[in-house]
Amino acid sequence: MKKIKKSTKLPRHILDHLIVKLFRRNPNKIRNVKQVFEKLDVKNSLEQIEERLEYLSSKRRIQSLGDKSYKLSKKTTSSQHKQGKLHTGVVDMTKNGSAFIVCEGLEKDIFVSPRHISDAMNGDTVSVRVLNNRKDRRPEGIIEEVIIRQTEHFLGKYYENESTPWIMPVNNNVLAKITIDVENSLKAEEGEMVVVKITDWTNNRHQKPVGIITTVLGKLSSNDLEMNRILVDKGFNLSFPDEVIAESEALSEEISEEEVSKRRDMRNVLTMTIDPDTAKDFDDAISFQQLDNGNLEIGVHIADVAHYVKPGSELDKEAYLRATSVYLVDRVIPMLPERLSNGLCSLRPNEDKCVFSTVFEINPDFEILNTWIGRALIHSDKRFAYEEAQDSIENKDAEYHEELTIINSFSHHLRKLRFQEGSIGFETDEVKFELDEDKKPIRVYIKERKDAHLLIEDLMLLANKAVAQFIQHKAEGHEIPFVYRIHDLPDAEKVVGLINFAKQFDIQMKNRNPDELRASYNNLAKAAQKDEQIKFLEGIAIRSMAKAVYSTDNIGHFGLGFKDYSHFTSPIRRYADVLAHRILFENLGDNIQRVNKTDLELKCRHISKMERKAMESERESTRFKQVEFLEDKVGETFEGIISGIIDRGVFVLLKENHCEGMFSFDQFRESFEVQNGRLSAKGAKTGLKFKMGDSINVSISNVDIDKKQVTLEYLDHI
Repeated sequence: MKKIKKSTKLPRHILDHLIVKLFRRNPNKIRNVKQVFEKLDVKNSLEQIEERLEYLSSKRRIQSLGDKSYKLSKKTTSSQHKQGKLHTGVVDMTKNGSAFIVCEGLEKDIFVSPRHISDAMNGDTVSVRVLNNRKDRRPEGIIEEVIIRQTEHFLGKYYENESTPWIMPVNNNVLAKITIDVENSLKAEEGEMVVVKITDWTNNRHQKPVGIITTVLGKLSSNDLEMNRILVDKGFNLSFPDEVIAESEALSEEISEEEVSKRRDMRNVLTMTIDPDTAKDFDDAISFQQLDNGNLEIGVHIADVAHYVKPGSELDKEAYLRATSVYLVDRVIPMLPERLSNGLCSLRPNEDKCVFSTVFEINPDFEILNTWIGRALIHSDKRFAYEEAQDSIENKDAEYHEELTIINSFSHHLRKLRFQEGSIGFETDEVKFELDEDKKPIRVYIKERKDAHLLIEDLMLLANKAVAQFIQHKAEGHEIPFVYRIHDLPDAEKVVGLINFAKQFDIQMKNRNPDELRASYNNLAKAAQKDEQIKFLEGIAIRSMAKAVYSTDNIGHFGLGFKDYSHFTSPIRRYADVLAHRILFENLGDNIQRVNKTDLELKCRHISKMERKAMESERESTRFKQVEFLEDKVGETFEGIISGIIDRGVFVLLKENHCEGMFSFDQFRESFEVQNGRLSAKGAKTGLKFKMGDSINVSISNVDIDKKQVTLEYLDHI
């Protein structure tokens, strides 16, 4: 079957099914052309979407309401698993080779037998045609076409064969076998781990998929194998193509006099970086100076990645494809090659560096009087680790104590204003690991956030807000398409559930308007800081919120309480920031340049998608290390807090090491009823009750590192 690549426009019949599926999600919802375009994650133009809407309306599959607005027609609403009907869904493979196609808007998944899978794989988006419509049987179908591949790369073990070498993928939920073109084996040896890119997807009993080896990883430890599997399964390249490396190596380190003349020279202004102790890519610096008029000047300087990475270059194509750096527990997969991320662009001390800056003039009362935005040249005087910067703030005899104390006071002022204006202050725990030389975790702890961390955070928020406001003011009523970081209002249904949860713990929340809801979230955050029994409610509150994404549609940022917000401060690790830099530069001074909004929106969607995959990868690596840490602790007893309740049992967060496991209700000689919206569970005979937030004693009975599962045994309540 023909594969439709992510970069191509979808054919009309597939686009029609995606549009109808969108309307099926909420049959009574009215959407206009622009809203349909923004909801569909496709490459087709706005005009093509409008054309298909008109066509579907003529066929009475959707109903036109005039003024380019539409809703689902009654005829379409009543049709679900009609025989012969084509649906779009995601493949959920089973171990025996069959699959269920999960389609939004359909009550039942569509079963597909192995003989009708064709070349589809787990996670692919496919079109599936229903073969039967019997009420007494589950709907069955045949996959017609793969619309979007979940991934084209696979990690597996290499095996030699007299005729054709092959690999067995590590992920058992994908292909059983991939044959390798002999000329593209990169001289891999028997038993080595390799990364393969599929070139021919044919997959049936007569022929297996064919691929080429892109990376030879050699013999791997269990840790390296798992980390690489996570990255490959999520679609991240483990290495850079040769042409990308060659292009990065060809860049000059010298900053020409012509380039210096185009920039604001701030090399004589006190400048410093504050980063984690292990950081190598310093993409932000801060400067400080007293002005002759008695005011202060604080600058936020960001690595000028766009100066080196030009649109259309191989570097640019690869950076866009990756979209973000990925931070696993024991490694970083950078968006840019090391030559740029740790070298040319990194704001290392005692080196002249090109930057894009926001410079704020403030009076002694910390009121911002003027903001300058533009390209500059800096020379960092000091590289601080967070711990060193904190010591300088606290110790009056430390280096740059006076300057950092003033900047810290400005930071406190900014934070106070932000919360007064509606910013939400949830403090989620960030789990960190101390690893031995074999990368095995020997300690698990929560990252401590002090003034030095918050100082940098506040200044970055200020800079991100400033550039978004600059573009808004520059447009003067005529939109300049830009990359905004937006955060929509929370899901109304989830908020109601949260309010009902909170009532169980005597916490009153209101949601009559956004400001009132923000205040309720903040009251919950304050209560959680004082009482660990209700700290779990923070997680529920965060899950009730929308996910922050990138978009050209500036709807504001609910969580921060900002009307205008962008991402500008981390271009070494985020492609969204590179795009923001380019648009800003083109609109400095008297210039007004407008990029194509449709193209920019499609880039925003890709970046948001890759950001989600990076976050999933980071969570998976953390979970693996947590389970690995507990591997040799079977039989040991721990205090824990009940963090979740499901029909099968209870999840417990261990206080000492912040790892999580579960004990099953099967260990008891009675059945349990889950009550109060999964807030509690009660034994049918003894009345033994488990409630969210309860402190209990448990022991570790089993650790399955392959499944990343920790099995606990309940001992008693504390």
